Amino acid sequence: MSTHGFALFDTSIGRCGIVWGTGGIAGVQLPEPRVAATRARVLKRFPGAVPQSPPPDVRRAMDGIVTLLRGETSDLSTVKLDMLGLPDFDRSVYEVARTIAQASTLTYGEVAARIGAPGSARAVGQALGRNPFPIIVPCHRVLAAGGRTGGFSASGGAETKLRLLAIEGACPNGTLPLPFG
Repeated sequence: MSTHGFALFDTSIGRCGIVWGTGGIAGVQLPEPRVAATRARVLKRFPGAVPQSPPPDVRRAMDGIVTLLRGETSDLSTVKLDMLGLPDFDRSVYEVARTIAQASTLTYGEVAARIGAPGSARAVGQALGRNPFPIIVPCHRVLAAGGRTGGFSASGGAETKLRLLAIEGACPNGTLPLPFG
């Protein structure tokens, strides 16, 4: 018997996935090019997760993600996350990232300074690359020095990051990303 439930749900950027357990949200999956690939990615990350009807707190998180991806204001900072088993460094990075306001950005170096680890911008980027909770932990709001995009581990890479920033109204360097579709 799995300890995780999951659901796929429609957003303005495609079908996302969400996984939960008794400790809170365990993961969010941004859309892959095909829905079957999104589902497969969820099950690869959480083997044995079972499709279920989401409980009310997970439903609220899903609704918040949908709202944010429609370009509307949505505060996901209080969504309960299951960070059990994550390295302390990664947790501290995710906690800082969750404080970045919608349509705002920080650099990897600024996040490093805020967690008390100046000079660890590269390690911050690596932690964000492992972020199991994209959108709820808004790793897309963290940029490289000078407003450069930096990496993004979701399908579509940096282009997806720019699109998420555009949806929120925060385009680095005046870059206008291509619309979805």
